[in-house]
Amino acid sequence: MSTSNEAATESAEREFTITRVFNAPRDLVWKAYTEAERLMQWWGPKGVTMRVAKMDLRPGGRFHYCYQMPDGNEMWGVFDYREVVAPERLVFTNAFSDAEGTIVRASFSAEWPLEILNTQIFAEHESKTTITMRAVPYKATAAEHKIFEGAFASLQQGIKGTLDQLEAYLARA
Repeated sequence: MSTSNEAATESAEREFTITRVFNAPRDLVWKAYTEAERLMQWWGPKGVTMRVAKMDLRPGGRFHYCYQMPDGNEMWGVFDYREVVAPERLVFTNAFSDAEGTIVRASFSAEWPLEILNTQIFAEHESKTTITMRAVPYKATAAEHKIFEGAFASLQQGIKGTLDQLEAYLARA
């Protein structure tokens, strides 16, 4: 585990897992993840502006968002919620999409999984919150699993950057 109290591992099923401890109560961390106005302040790559097109936090609901890149390009995505157990657990698939919310292939790879199944657990201990994030390709081919597994180091780096932004947000919230 690193000094930032973060660890990434691979399970036997080749799922990507990352865990991070935040010096904030679980209710605040949950709100940061589930309220659009809060989420827009920290989610995504550094230097990118996030817009929320839709936030319907319930099983069967959808989070539809857009990243506005510094060069003006846009990247759309969706979370389709399967489980919402406040403030303990979120289960959702995520995918790239178009502006209308139709799921599309990633622009960077024709073999990137179309959807990723995510489970996020929020656990509180002594006013600190541990988030455990697990992700695995959903209804994916062997080639899609392989490319996903090959991206674990890159995923760890990208998610660490996003979680660093969450940490900074929580410090000022």
